[in-house]
Amino acid sequence: MNISKRDFLSMSAAAGASLVLPAWAQGKPLFDTINMFVPAAPGGGWDGTARAIERAAKAAGLVGNMAFENVGGAGGMVGLPRFVNQRKGQGNSLMVGGSVMIGAGIANKSPITIKNVTPIARLTEEAGVIVVPASGKIKTWKELEAAIKANPKAVSVAGGSAGGTDHLILGMVIKALGQSPRDAAYVAFAGGGPANAAILGNQVVAGISGYSEFEEQIKAGKMIPLAVSGKSRIPGVNVPTLVELGVNVSESNWRGVFAAPGISDKQRETLIDFVTKVTQSAAWKQELETRKWTNAFMTERPFERDLAKDIADKEVLMKELGLA
Repeated sequence: MNISKRDFLSMSAAAGASLVLPAWAQGKPLFDTINMFVPAAPGGGWDGTARAIERAAKAAGLVGNMAFENVGGAGGMVGLPRFVNQRKGQGNSLMVGGSVMIGAGIANKSPITIKNVTPIARLTEEAGVIVVPASGKIKTWKELEAAIKANPKAVSVAGGSAGGTDHLILGMVIKALGQSPRDAAYVAFAGGGPANAAILGNQVVAGISGYSEFEEQIKAGKMIPLAVSGKSRIPGVNVPTLVELGVNVSESNWRGVFAAPGISDKQRETLIDFVTKVTQSAAWKQELETRKWTNAFMTERPFERDLAKDIADKEVLMKELGLA
């Protein structure tokens, strides 16, 4: 077979294009290993966020390995002291946390709270969704609303840890419907898996969590979504907001990452650089789209200021709702 010089060069270029090295092989990753601490049971929103970070970081060649530790309970208040005490000064450790941890710290009167870790970045925001089991007696928002107005104590609702965003949403809904938030029949679970099981098993009347945690069951027709708690509808999800339904409640759940206390400024800057590069990657953007998370990326001083305001606001809100 005769091959011209031009054909040979074209073939060589094509072959070269097919031999593009993976991202990790093009340069040294920022971290050989990151120890990721999840203060919640596997299967929930924090765990899902941590796994999404791992997938995006590896795809972008930013880390060689990520080691995971899950310690669930009390909205992160069981795991948080462990992270603070065992990872102090470690510049290759990250913890996933978020707004749930603020309320849980207040509700549990914890000596160690989110104030004791080093803020790195806020990552996402996710509206809550209120669901009922498809096999349950209540099928519509009006039916659930009527049941709460009649007797909130008789309407058991599953969600995340006590004092967390799910709990606050229920309290705010009960208050908006003219009843006392102190009468909320809230059933707290340490992770999304157990909450899902309780709802599907008709052990509770309804459930509240981030949409991504219930999406699979909703799509399978096993749960009916009645309302979302955000300021606007979730893109691609035909479920009305509470405000649309005449209930003046709007609350979202943010998630972020924190470093251990006692790290140096240089260690903190390297972790901020790592997380920033993760959020800029195509793999992370795909995670946001797939999981219907809203990008809420914020780091350094703006995140610290926003966090301080959130803590102050939740302290007031929880006192109003009788949860503190």
